[in-house]
Amino acid sequence: MFWMKKSLAIPAPENCLPGRTAPMRVPSRHEVLGTPLDLEGPALEVVALGLGCFWGAERLFWRMKGVRSTAVGYAGGTTPNPTYEEVCSGGTGHTEVVRVAFDPSLVDFEQILVTFWEAHDPTQGMRQGNDIGTQYRSCILTSTAAQLEAAERSRAAYGLRLASAGFGVITTEVAPLRALYLAEGYHQQYLHKNPGGYCGLRGTGVVCVA
Repeated sequence: MFWMKKSLAIPAPENCLPGRTAPMRVPSRHEVLGTPLDLEGPALEVVALGLGCFWGAERLFWRMKGVRSTAVGYAGGTTPNPTYEEVCSGGTGHTEVVRVAFDPSLVDFEQILVTFWEAHDPTQGMRQGNDIGTQYRSCILTSTAAQLEAAERSRAAYGLRLASAGFGVITTEVAPLRALYLAEGYHQQYLHKNPGGYCGLRGTGVVCVA
C-alpha cells in the first residue's frame, strides 16, 4: 500500500499509481485575482514552479505585479489526476507546483526566477525544511524554449552565488512542462481562505541577481 513509509526516490513510471481520467473539480475563478484559474492567452506566459509546500508559494506569486493568475497542482511525475494523498505517498512521481500565468510586458521572466530562487533553499533535494518527500523537491517546468534557456542560465548563476556562501549544489530540476494536474479545490489560494495557515517558505538569504 502507498500509505506505508515512502521512499525519497522518484518511482519509475511503471511503478507509479494508476490515477484516474477525471480531473479534480476546482473553482473556476481565482479567489484573489478574479481571473480564470487556468488562465491562458496570446499575451501571457505560463510556468510551473516547485519550491516546497505550494500554499505559501502560491501566495508569493499572486502578489507579484504582472501575474494574472496562479493555481496549485502536481507535475513532474507520471500518475494522471492524482489526489493530494497519493502525491504525498511518493507513489506518483509528482511534486507540488504553482502554475503562474504572467504578462511578460509587466514582469520579466527573470524577475519570476529571482523570486523563485530567493524564496526557498534549492540545495535540499527531496525536502524543504521540515517538509520531507519527493513532492517537495525544487523544479522549474517551462512552457517555451526561451524560458528553458533562461532558467538553466539562472540556475548556473545562482549556483555560483550559493556555493560562494557555503551552500551545496542546486538540486532544482529544469525541464519542459509535460503535464500539470490541478490540485483539489481546498488547496487553491489556501492562505487567502486560511490567513493563519501553514507557510513553510524559507530562503537562504543569498541574493539572486537577474
